[in-house]
Amino acid sequence: MPHFRSAFLAALSLTIAQGAAAETPAATPASASPALKVELNAADTTEANCKLTFLITNELSAPLDKAVYETVLFDREGTVNRLTLFDFGELPVGRPRVRQFVVPQTTCENLGRILFNGAQSCDGAGIEAGTCESALAPATRTEIEVLG
Repeated sequence: MPHFRSAFLAALSLTIAQGAAAETPAATPASASPALKVELNAADTTEANCKLTFLITNELSAPLDKAVYETVLFDREGTVNRLTLFDFGELPVGRPRVRQFVVPQTTCENLGRILFNGAQSCDGAGIEAGTCESALAPATRTEIEVLG
């Protein structure tokens, strides 16, 4: 009987310790890097064109007066379809914006991947060179892969 009691007490102690650990808040990162979140939210084919809808949130420390990205569109087989510029315009801090771009003579079903190749321009007071590239956080809600 003493062996059963020892095992029971050990199990009870372990359960209490696990419960206390679960109540302890998880460590949070010291400070997350500011980001420029660019999400491909929708891709719709209209006639023979692909309309891409992006949701952009500027989490940088300053508003952007202009953000233009060189973008590479790939087909489903991985071949470059075209290089183009996506001008996201003015992006205030912390306020999501939606931008749409029509890609002519291409259906969305033909697109497999979008690559943000680099920032062609990134202007804003206090914005350092390279910020729009280093802070880019691409995402997608579609079947089209988005990379940056």
